[in-house]
This record gives sequence, C-alpha cells and structure tokens, in this order.
Amino acid sequence: MRTALLQSSGRPGSVVENLKVLDEAAGRAVAAGAGLVAAPEMFLTGYAIGDDIARLAEPADGDSADAIAEIATRHGVAVVYGYPEREGETVYNSAQLISADGTRLANYRKTHLFGCFERDHFTPGERPVVQAELNGLRVGLMICYDVEFPENVRAHALAGTDLLVVPTAQMHPFQFVAESVVPVRAFENQMYVAYVNRVGPEGEFEFVGLSTLAGPDGIARTRAGRGEELVLADADPDFLAASREANPYLKDRRPGLYGSLV
Repeated sequence: MRTALLQSSGRPGSVVENLKVLDEAAGRAVAAGAGLVAAPEMFLTGYAIGDDIARLAEPADGDSADAIAEIATRHGVAVVYGYPEREGETVYNSAQLISADGTRLANYRKTHLFGCFERDHFTPGERPVVQAELNGLRVGLMICYDVEFPENVRAHALAGTDLLVVPTAQMHPFQFVAESVVPVRAFENQMYVAYVNRVGPEGEFEFVGLSTLAGPDGIARTRAGRGEELVLADADPDFLAASREANPYLKDRRPGLYGSLV
C-alpha cells in the first residue's frame, strides 16, 4: 500500500485551514497512487496552541471527523490524522484512521505524554494497541513519544501490526529518533513504521521534520527534509512476509525471562 506522509504543521489554531491543507495533500497523494495519507500529531488544530487545545477539542465522531470522512471519500483514500479528542470534560491527544469510504476504523489516545506541556493539557490513554484492517494490511496507531518505548512497539508486533502509523510532533534536539530509533523499531519488530512529523517553529518548539517510512529491514523507504513536504513510499506485504520468515527476533523470544520488566 502506497503511503503518503504529509509533513506539515498546517495553520496552527485554524481547523478550517488545516482541513484545506489536508484536502489538497490528499489530492496529490492519490494522483501519486497512495492508498493512505497520514498527517502529524495534532494536525487538525495545531500543537502549541495553549488553552485553545481544550477549546478546539472535538469528539471522535465530531464535525471535523465528518469533514475528513468527506475528504477521504471524495478522493478515495484512507486518512490518519492527529487531533485533540474531547470526551466529556476529558481531553486526549488522539489519532484517528478513516477509510476511503468514510468509515471511522480506529481511534487511538496517546498513552505516554511528553513533558509538562502535554501533561498540563491532556489525559493519557490506557489502550496500548489499536489496529484496523486496511487494504490487506493490519494498520496500528501510535503517537510520537509512544514509539520511543520498546514495549509499546513490541506489543504491536505481537498483535500482528504490519504498518504502524505514528503521527508525531518531534522537536529539536531529538531528531535522532527519526533518524535512528524509528528504523530500529521497524527492524526489531518486523513491521513498517510510518513516522510523520510537524515542521518549523511553533510556540516554544522547533519541529524537525525528517518524516520517514522505515521497512522491516531497518531501511528508510523515504525520508523528508526539514520543510513542508509530501513524501511517499510503499508498505509491501510480500516483502514483509519474507522478512519475517528470515528474521528470528519474534520467534526467538523467551517471554518467561522477561517478568521483571513489568
């Protein structure tokens, strides 16, 4: 499945403008053969927008979800996007997958919040593995800091995730995560990892870009630079199956030795 990574911070504070950016990117992605478009963490509203996070937060089935379902249906492409999710008085940092026919397939709440900014504005999610079947692949969702915890990604591997999509707000000076950690996670867990980042200055943060789709061989199939960009690469189920057959990591595990980890 050809996957398009929309590396952009959109227009922080404007849901309407960010929907326009996503709509335009979806058109370009489909023209290049993509079956999935992924946008960064908190793409719908912007990340460093302070108290506007709570003001702009929406339910998973809110108006913006309907708008993105319309974009997905009109272009015939699945979409993953980050947004602030409201459930009652609680706000989560979430990512949602909507299919090309407009169906809401999966919604994930970030389980590991990074820094005081996130802990001040969000409640952590409690469900580590969220998946859906899409175009012959089992797609899992995760958000930014979550992927830096090996246990998190291994849980997805054991649950059969083929393509892990990670909307991200990765900031300076942690670019080594995009450059090194993400390809290693893909290799050690025998999956594709699509890591799609924000870019440029926003509030107190400087987002580093470097969005990548890494394969189960640990090799980046595509890597963006430091500016706004749409990059594409394929998640190939045949290559994945062959790689899993050749690589013994998951088969050679000895879970009985790992009890001390928890």
